[in-house]
Amino acid sequence: MKYDVTIIGGGPSGLMAAIAAAENGAKTLLIDKGKKLGKKLAISGGGRCNVTNRLPQDEIIKHIPGNGRFLYSAFSVFNNYDIIEFFENLGVELKEEDHGRMFPASNKARDVVNALLSRMDELGIDVRKETPVETVEYGESTHEIVLKSKETIQTTSLVISVGGKSVPHTGSTGDGYAWAEKAGHTITDLYPTEVPLISQETFIQQKSLQGLSLRDVALTVLNKKGKVVKTHRMDMLFTHFGISGPAVLRCSQYVVKEFKKGHRPVPMQIDALPDRKENELLEEVKTVIQAHPKKTVKNLLKGWVPERYLDMLLEKNDITLEDRATNTSLEKIQSLVQDFKKFTFLIHDSQSIEKAFVTGGGVSVKEVVPNTMASKAMDRLYFSGEILDIHGYTGGYNITSALVTGRIAGTNAAYDSFS
Repeated sequence: MKYDVTIIGGGPSGLMAAIAAAENGAKTLLIDKGKKLGKKLAISGGGRCNVTNRLPQDEIIKHIPGNGRFLYSAFSVFNNYDIIEFFENLGVELKEEDHGRMFPASNKARDVVNALLSRMDELGIDVRKETPVETVEYGESTHEIVLKSKETIQTTSLVISVGGKSVPHTGSTGDGYAWAEKAGHTITDLYPTEVPLISQETFIQQKSLQGLSLRDVALTVLNKKGKVVKTHRMDMLFTHFGISGPAVLRCSQYVVKEFKKGHRPVPMQIDALPDRKENELLEEVKTVIQAHPKKTVKNLLKGWVPERYLDMLLEKNDITLEDRATNTSLEKIQSLVQDFKKFTFLIHDSQSIEKAFVTGGGVSVKEVVPNTMASKAMDRLYFSGEILDIHGYTGGYNITSALVTGRIAGTNAAYDSFS
């Protein structure tokens, strides 16, 4: 059977591409190697599915540091506000949470996936699950998809939406890169982003802070000269292997890029009290010490930072839990206050790309038409979603990119199939 448009990949981008193609009159097929479609979508946002973000367009682009500017043309056609309208038209009520994040009012990612699947049924889109693709043979008037079973499928236009290499249990195992290269595309260096970081520091090895969250801290990545590369102010978490949590995930790509420059280990800094200046803190500590010289330093500073974090910093500065304020040197107090503001430690590695939330790198956006997602190297070939060299922070930005590029790729693949 021959199709006007075939989409390979049943993630958010592929589902949106299929719907867009069918809504524009194309006889559409979606192929996926997994048993379930929308698997990554169903587990996103902790199972609640952060479908997009309501921030203004420039803010959205700013939160997609991996080639986000490429999306300006796409956003002029279909943007985050269109995504909200699209899902509400499908009967999925959305609600806004902190930082503009949009979730289904039901808090169930499954409702988002089911709405997409229902729309595909309405449009009569053919779906083949558990159907792995072996390769693609590109032709002048049609492309041929060769399945692992050796069956072939003819299609006029093809959209490759198979994802990157992150979260492979959802089906993202990097299959599409070879098909893109075969069409003449460059695959930029692949690396993990939005990924937990690994440290061999003693306090991590001893697991004394394991499970501890620091709220609303400023976390900074430094280069080999000690200059600031990037700072994110959010929560973070100490783990048995290093650090994780929102601030860490956002900083991680900058750490990985330092590694790629041959800079390892990479220093990071925690400012546990980002609203306070170091000199003001020091004066406040001195005042408290003068008022209560017989109290222990720990008791005087209790509540300034979480207790386990305070204990670690006291030990680092050679202040015992029993040391009284009056017996503690000013140098030690100064050093402790400096650590409240600039506790510096080393990151030795990141977790693997498979454990990352998002893949950095992919099909070079220089070789893709920004307002159609069409390949510049091969006629009637389109790309959408994470296979492209586009990556954002967590918070609905990657799904926004996937849905926008999917919508545009599917629409233009349909137009192309009739021309």
